Amino acid sequence: MLRVILGVVAGFIAWSILWVGSDQLLISFSPGWYGNHQYGFEAAMQNHTPFVADTTILLMHLGRAAIISIMAGFIAAMVAGENRKTPLALGVLLLIFGAAVQAYAWSYIPIWYHVIFLGMLIPLTILGGRMKQTS
Repeated sequence: MLRVILGVVAGFIAWSILWVGSDQLLISFSPGWYGNHQYGFEAAMQNHTPFVADTTILLMHLGRAAIISIMAGFIAAMVAGENRKTPLALGVLLLIFGAAVQAYAWSYIPIWYHVIFLGMLIPLTILGGRMKQTS
């Protein structure tokens, strides 16, 4: 049971680091387009002002979230030494945290993004876990 918990924690930390790190890399590589979008989104949320999300960036977010969820599920399964309970538990944890973040940003982003983002967390985390062969 301890290994499952450690796997979930490792997967959650990995997901968080990969998400924030890749976001910062994209801001560094494209400060004018991606960076302005992200800073504009942040300012709109803080100041409660209107914001129009860039569909291309939202699609990039979904692609990043998919890849990162698979990677996090794999890492969780590696740490736990099993690939069933741990990725599922990680997916549920990511869904809970993701729903809280999406609720905060609900009025700034189209509903299709929220539905797809939240809907893919558990299945893709499980997929990542299944990529880890158990002995």
